[in-house]
Amino acid sequence: MKKLHSIISLFVLAVFFSCSSDNSDIDLDGLEAPTNVSALTTVTQDNTGKVTFVPKGEGVTQYKISFGDGSADSDYIGAGSTVAHVYKEGVYKSKITAMGLNGKTTEVEKEVVVSFKAPENLVVEITNDLTVSKKVTVKATADFALFYDVYFGETGKPDPISANNGESVSYTYQNPGVYTIRVVSKSAAIKTTEYTEQFEAILILAPTSAAPTPTRSAANVISLFSDAYTNVPMSTWRTSWSDAVLDDISIAENAVKKYSNLNFVGAEPTATIDASAMTYLHIDVWSLDFSEFRIKLVDFGANGVYETGGDNVEHEIKITAPEQGKWVSLDIPLSDFTGLTTRAHIAQLIFSGNPSGSHTVYIDNFYFYKEPAEAIKLPLDFESSTLTYTWGGFGNVDASVITNPNKTGTNVSDKVLKLDKKSGAETWGGASLNLENTLDYTKGTTVKINVWSPRVGTDILYKMELSTSPKDGNGNPTVFIEVKVKTTVANAWQELTFDLTTAPGFSTGIKYDRVILFPDFGKTGAGETFYFDDIKQSN
Repeated sequence: MKKLHSIISLFVLAVFFSCSSDNSDIDLDGLEAPTNVSALTTVTQDNTGKVTFVPKGEGVTQYKISFGDGSADSDYIGAGSTVAHVYKEGVYKSKITAMGLNGKTTEVEKEVVVSFKAPENLVVEITNDLTVSKKVTVKATADFALFYDVYFGETGKPDPISANNGESVSYTYQNPGVYTIRVVSKSAAIKTTEYTEQFEAILILAPTSAAPTPTRSAANVISLFSDAYTNVPMSTWRTSWSDAVLDDISIAENAVKKYSNLNFVGAEPTATIDASAMTYLHIDVWSLDFSEFRIKLVDFGANGVYETGGDNVEHEIKITAPEQGKWVSLDIPLSDFTGLTTRAHIAQLIFSGNPSGSHTVYIDNFYFYKEPAEAIKLPLDFESSTLTYTWGGFGNVDASVITNPNKTGTNVSDKVLKLDKKSGAETWGGASLNLENTLDYTKGTTVKINVWSPRVGTDILYKMELSTSPKDGNGNPTVFIEVKVKTTVANAWQELTFDLTTAPGFSTGIKYDRVILFPDFGKTGAGETFYFDDIKQSN
């Protein structure tokens, strides 16, 4: 067992071990260093320069503050505690050190502005969240300010929420409507600077972003409605006996079915669907007001006509209390449809829900699927005869899986990934592959890759993305990790190790589903070829 840092409190240890199984070793080395470390810094408005640090973070047992003014660091304090320090007027670079249970630390810098002038040039931005109803975000910036308080103006919520100058703070109202939002910007001076605005917190009545893009292999899918796949022909998405209004709409350039005033609605394929090899039904749904969502499947039998074949029973599944105001992805085992003994002639699908006849539901990515016998996942060795490794090159880099041209040294396997970084290729050129199964972190948080490089000292950047995370201005996911390692040999295979825990923002709670490789990262292409193989996790 790892020797604990001597200053970790006995109380924390006692709580930790009392929650652990009796006589079991605790793998403290396997715990991550603290993440999301920051600090709210407030100052008293009395010209004394007394600043209070309120540190926070995840996986932290204690904090230490380096004040940045030449004075001694603070003692370690427990999570939830604060530290006060008196500064002279000036701008300082403080440092927050956060320690986890195993002694691993994370350090972040925090600028501390101590001014005895009242804040000036206060600029306040107030915005509605475009994906969460009634959520309002405030950002205030002023010269000489250290922090600000926001009074959001909701009845019964008189206490302000504080934020560092230039940072954002959000609040979700109980009800939509117009509220008086008051911002008080504060420095170390007695005088403060205020801003007040009447602002409407809006209710989002429809999705503003597309449903998550499916990543399952088309070979394992029977799709009825999705832009990601080829859909089976449908006779109708609203049968004549349906009690609902259907609109075909587009959200973020993605086709969506909108059912209004939904009581019940039937959809029928042109020909019966043989889903006997499928094991799941997937659908993405969005509603602002449903309390229950129901799906029914009907198998008419080989004749494909109601009352003349099959069991003619509406086999139903109920989803109770689905989350409202966001896309909800449902993956329903077909075995959960009670009594559905045959799936060879699916001829009818029915949607309904509560409150019956009055609510609106948006639907996307409706398909049957099965778990593949093999899946695109780590480890990747490119040897499967049934999988298709669809690497997408970008930035003038071509990607292909080929026969290993250099069966020597550490890699004598048959198939490898070839990346041609053409002459003049972008510095950020590379190739990406979508994973069908995400990482199992019990197998390790480092990734090892066999790499063949034409030169010593080339940077190989390994990146993983969460493809469904919000996109930046270039259309790239904003949730990702990157680790860079240099090659040390040329014209030969070598195994490089990428420690994912060193990447800013890494978390085992995030299901990264895309692998990206950048050969000779940061350099314009010189018409060179790189090879990669055996991408695998390791402890």
